[in-house]
Amino acid sequence: MAMNHKREKMPIQERAKQFAPFSPLRGLHEALAKMERVVVPKAELSEERAEELNRVLLQIAKGDMVNAVYYSEGEYVKMMGKVARINPSEGFLQIVDTKISFEDLYQVSFE
Repeated sequence: MAMNHKREKMPIQERAKQFAPFSPLRGLHEALAKMERVVVPKAELSEERAEELNRVLLQIAKGDMVNAVYYSEGEYVKMMGKVARINPSEGFLQIVDTKISFEDLYQVSFE
């Protein structure tokens, strides 16, 4: 006694869900990354380094490619990109979409 039932095809979107990545421990990777993060205190710039930084900042113009090392949320971040804005009166440098206070800059150099 053979039954011949035709099944409707599953919609493509439903089929795709079968192969979506599954993480039973959602958030574990982010939590581990947070635990691995080492918070460092902000370094005080020597007078010579501060003068060098000011000299380089005076030479920077919109559109220049620069490398910057700056302090953000307990760690030093290295970034390379095109200068979108520099505003000495307000004391910030903007590289692409990242606005960096002059006070947080540790090093800046031209690419």
